[in-house]
Amino acid sequence: MLDDLGLTLPKDHDIDMDDEVESVVLKRKQNIIMRRAWGEKKLEGILGTLEYGMSYHVMSGGDIDSLSYLKHILNQQDLKYCLLSTWCMGLDDVLQIGDWIKLGKIKRLDAYVGEIFPNSYSKEWLKLKEVVGGSGGRVCVFRNHAKIFAGIGQDFAFAIESSANINTNPRTENTTISLSSDLYEFYKDFYDGIKSFNKDFDDWVKYGE
Repeated sequence: MLDDLGLTLPKDHDIDMDDEVESVVLKRKQNIIMRRAWGEKKLEGILGTLEYGMSYHVMSGGDIDSLSYLKHILNQQDLKYCLLSTWCMGLDDVLQIGDWIKLGKIKRLDAYVGEIFPNSYSKEWLKLKEVVGGSGGRVCVFRNHAKIFAGIGQDFAFAIESSANINTNPRTENTTISLSSDLYEFYKDFYDGIKSFNKDFDDWVKYGE
Protein backbone atom coordinates (compact mmCIF):
# COMPACT_ATOMS: atom_id res chain seq x y z
CA MET A 1 0.00 0.00 0.00
CA LEU A 2 2.84 2.38 0.78
CA ASP A 3 4.36 1.69 -2.62
CA ASP A 4 1.06 2.63 -4.29
CA LEU A 5 1.25 6.03 -2.64
CA GLY A 6 4.94 6.52 -3.38
CA LEU A 7 5.96 6.08 0.25
CA THR A 8 8.79 3.91 1.57
CA LEU A 9 10.31 2.97 4.90
CA PRO A 10 14.10 2.90 5.35
CA LYS A 11 15.65 -0.23 3.77
CA ASP A 12 17.06 -1.42 7.08
CA HIS A 13 13.71 -1.14 8.86
CA ASP A 14 11.78 -4.38 9.43
CA ILE A 15 8.32 -3.89 10.92
CA ASP A 16 7.89 -5.93 14.09
CA MET A 17 5.27 -5.67 16.79
CA ASP A 18 8.03 -4.88 19.30
CA ASP A 19 9.60 -2.19 17.14
CA GLU A 20 8.78 1.49 17.25
CA VAL A 21 7.03 2.08 13.93
CA GLU A 22 8.30 5.13 12.06
CA SER A 23 5.84 7.74 10.85
CA VAL A 24 5.31 8.41 7.15
CA VAL A 25 3.39 11.14 5.37
CA LEU A 26 1.68 11.72 2.04
CA LYS A 27 1.89 15.36 1.00
CA ARG A 28 -0.85 16.85 -1.18
CA LYS A 29 -0.64 20.38 -2.47
CA GLN A 30 -3.43 22.45 -0.93
CA ASN A 31 -3.20 24.95 -3.77
CA ILE A 32 -4.37 22.21 -6.19
CA ILE A 33 -7.47 21.56 -4.06
CA MET A 34 -8.20 25.27 -3.72
CA ARG A 35 -7.62 25.85 -7.45
CA ARG A 36 -10.06 23.08 -8.35
CA ALA A 37 -12.73 24.47 -6.02
CA TRP A 38 -12.31 27.90 -7.58
CA GLY A 39 -12.60 26.43 -11.08
CA GLU A 40 -15.74 24.50 -10.13
CA LYS A 41 -17.34 27.66 -8.75
CA LYS A 42 -16.49 29.54 -11.93
CA LEU A 43 -18.00 26.81 -14.10
CA GLU A 44 -21.18 26.87 -12.04
CA GLY A 45 -21.44 30.58 -12.72
CA ILE A 46 -20.96 30.41 -16.48
CA LEU A 47 -22.77 27.11 -17.22
CA GLY A 48 -25.51 26.78 -14.61
CA THR A 49 -27.89 23.84 -15.05
CA LEU A 50 -27.15 21.89 -18.23
CA GLU A 51 -30.06 21.23 -20.60
CA TYR A 52 -30.51 17.98 -22.51
CA GLY A 53 -29.89 18.22 -26.25
CA MET A 54 -27.61 21.24 -25.83
CA SER A 55 -23.84 21.58 -26.23
CA TYR A 56 -21.66 24.03 -24.31
CA HIS A 57 -18.35 25.28 -25.70
CA VAL A 58 -15.83 26.67 -23.22
CA MET A 59 -12.50 28.38 -23.81
CA SER A 60 -10.65 28.54 -20.50
CA GLY A 61 -7.64 30.68 -19.71
CA GLY A 62 -5.82 27.97 -17.81
CA ASP A 63 -8.06 28.52 -14.80
CA ILE A 64 -10.40 25.49 -15.06
CA ASP A 65 -9.02 21.96 -14.84
CA SER A 66 -10.46 19.06 -16.82
CA LEU A 67 -11.90 17.25 -13.81
CA SER A 68 -14.02 20.29 -12.92
CA TYR A 69 -16.21 19.61 -15.96
CA LEU A 70 -16.95 16.10 -14.75
CA LYS A 71 -17.71 17.50 -11.29
CA HIS A 72 -20.25 19.83 -12.91
CA ILE A 73 -22.02 16.78 -14.31
CA LEU A 74 -21.89 15.05 -10.92
CA ASN A 75 -23.51 18.08 -9.31
CA GLN A 76 -26.61 17.30 -11.42
CA GLN A 77 -26.65 13.50 -11.21
CA ASP A 78 -24.77 10.42 -10.05
CA LEU A 79 -23.37 8.24 -12.82
CA LYS A 80 -24.17 4.61 -13.45
CA TYR A 81 -21.21 4.45 -15.84
CA CYS A 82 -18.37 6.72 -16.93
CA LEU A 83 -15.33 6.37 -19.14
CA LEU A 84 -12.36 8.70 -19.25
CA SER A 85 -9.64 9.04 -21.83
CA THR A 86 -6.42 10.97 -21.27
CA TRP A 87 -2.76 10.84 -22.19
CA CYS A 88 -1.70 11.30 -18.57
CA MET A 89 -3.22 12.37 -15.26
CA GLY A 90 -2.17 13.69 -11.85
CA LEU A 91 -2.25 11.73 -8.61
CA ASP A 92 -4.62 14.21 -6.95
CA ASP A 93 -7.07 13.68 -9.79
CA VAL A 94 -6.88 9.90 -9.40
CA LEU A 95 -7.56 10.27 -5.67
CA GLN A 96 -10.51 12.58 -6.34
CA ILE A 97 -12.05 10.05 -8.74
CA GLY A 98 -11.49 7.36 -6.11
CA ASP A 99 -13.41 9.47 -3.58
CA TRP A 100 -16.35 9.82 -5.99
CA ILE A 101 -16.44 6.06 -6.51
CA LYS A 102 -16.39 5.44 -2.75
CA LEU A 103 -19.25 7.92 -2.31
CA GLY A 104 -21.30 6.22 -5.01
CA LYS A 105 -21.19 9.25 -7.31
CA ILE A 106 -19.67 7.02 -10.02
CA LYS A 107 -20.75 3.38 -9.93
CA ARG A 108 -18.56 1.97 -12.71
CA LEU A 109 -15.50 3.53 -14.39
CA ASP A 110 -13.28 2.55 -17.32
CA ALA A 111 -10.04 4.49 -17.92
CA TYR A 112 -8.02 4.81 -21.14
CA VAL A 113 -4.49 6.20 -20.99
CA GLY A 114 -1.49 6.74 -23.24
CA GLU A 115 1.32 4.23 -23.75
CA ILE A 116 3.74 6.30 -21.65
CA PHE A 117 1.51 6.25 -18.58
CA PRO A 118 2.60 3.07 -16.72
CA ASN A 119 6.32 3.92 -16.79
CA SER A 120 6.31 7.72 -16.76
CA TYR A 121 3.53 8.08 -14.16
CA SER A 122 4.11 4.97 -12.05
CA LYS A 123 2.48 6.23 -8.83
CA GLU A 124 -0.59 7.39 -10.71
CA TRP A 125 -0.70 4.12 -12.68
CA LEU A 126 -0.71 1.92 -9.58
CA LYS A 127 -3.36 4.02 -7.83
CA LEU A 128 -5.53 4.28 -10.94
CA LYS A 129 -5.58 0.49 -11.32
CA GLU A 130 -6.68 0.17 -7.70
CA VAL A 131 -9.39 2.83 -8.02
CA VAL A 132 -10.80 1.65 -11.36
CA GLY A 133 -10.54 -2.04 -10.51
CA GLY A 134 -12.54 -1.42 -7.35
CA SER A 135 -15.47 -0.21 -9.48
CA GLY A 136 -15.39 -3.28 -11.74
CA GLY A 137 -13.83 -1.39 -14.67
CA ARG A 138 -10.51 -1.57 -16.49
CA VAL A 139 -7.49 0.63 -17.14
CA CYS A 140 -6.57 0.27 -20.81
CA VAL A 141 -3.19 1.34 -22.21
CA PHE A 142 -2.80 2.09 -25.92
CA ARG A 143 -1.51 4.77 -28.29
CA ASN A 144 -3.94 7.30 -26.93
CA HIS A 145 -3.87 11.09 -26.93
CA ALA A 146 -7.64 11.79 -26.86
CA LYS A 147 -9.22 13.62 -23.93
CA ILE A 148 -12.77 12.44 -23.37
CA PHE A 149 -15.30 11.82 -20.61
CA ALA A 150 -18.50 10.02 -21.50
CA GLY A 151 -21.13 8.61 -19.20
CA ILE A 152 -24.72 7.98 -18.31
CA GLY A 153 -26.83 8.58 -15.21
CA GLN A 154 -30.47 8.40 -14.24
CA ASP A 155 -31.40 11.61 -16.06
CA PHE A 156 -29.12 11.96 -19.08
CA ALA A 157 -26.10 10.75 -21.04
CA PHE A 158 -23.23 13.06 -21.93
CA ALA A 159 -19.83 13.50 -23.55
CA ILE A 160 -17.08 15.95 -22.64
CA GLU A 161 -14.48 16.59 -25.35
CA SER A 162 -11.42 18.61 -24.42
CA SER A 163 -7.87 19.53 -25.35
CA ALA A 164 -6.87 19.16 -21.68
CA ASN A 165 -5.35 16.15 -19.97
CA ILE A 166 -6.68 15.26 -16.51
CA ASN A 167 -4.10 17.27 -14.60
CA THR A 168 -3.40 20.82 -13.49
CA ASN A 169 -1.87 23.17 -16.05
CA PRO A 170 -1.97 26.92 -16.72
CA ARG A 171 -2.65 26.74 -20.47
CA THR A 172 -5.64 27.84 -22.50
CA GLU A 173 -7.85 24.82 -23.23
CA ASN A 174 -11.03 24.21 -25.21
CA THR A 175 -13.79 21.96 -23.87
CA THR A 176 -17.22 21.01 -25.18
CA ILE A 177 -19.95 19.45 -23.02
CA SER A 178 -22.80 17.76 -24.88
CA LEU A 179 -25.84 16.14 -23.30
CA SER A 180 -26.39 13.48 -25.93
CA SER A 181 -27.10 9.75 -25.92
CA ASP A 182 -25.71 9.45 -29.45
CA LEU A 183 -22.34 10.91 -28.48
CA TYR A 184 -22.15 8.81 -25.34
CA GLU A 185 -22.84 5.63 -27.29
CA PHE A 186 -20.38 6.67 -30.04
CA TYR A 187 -17.50 7.02 -27.58
CA LYS A 188 -18.45 3.98 -25.51
CA ASP A 189 -18.62 1.74 -28.60
CA PHE A 190 -15.22 3.02 -29.76
CA TYR A 191 -13.42 2.54 -26.44
CA ASP A 192 -15.09 -0.80 -25.71
CA GLY A 193 -13.34 -2.11 -28.83
CA ILE A 194 -9.82 -1.03 -27.83
CA LYS A 195 -7.27 -3.79 -27.20
CA SER A 196 -5.04 -2.92 -24.26
CA PHE A 197 -1.24 -3.22 -24.21
CA ASN A 198 -1.41 -4.26 -20.56
CA LYS A 199 -2.87 -7.55 -19.34
CA ASP A 200 -4.00 -6.44 -15.87
CA PHE A 201 -7.70 -6.54 -16.79
CA ASP A 202 -7.97 -9.49 -19.16
CA ASP A 203 -11.15 -10.65 -17.40
CA TRP A 204 -12.84 -7.27 -18.02
CA VAL A 205 -16.44 -7.31 -19.22
CA LYS A 206 -18.01 -4.36 -21.04
CA TYR A 207 -20.50 -2.32 -19.07
CA GLY A 208 -24.03 -3.39 -19.92
CA GLU A 209 -23.14 -6.97 -20.85
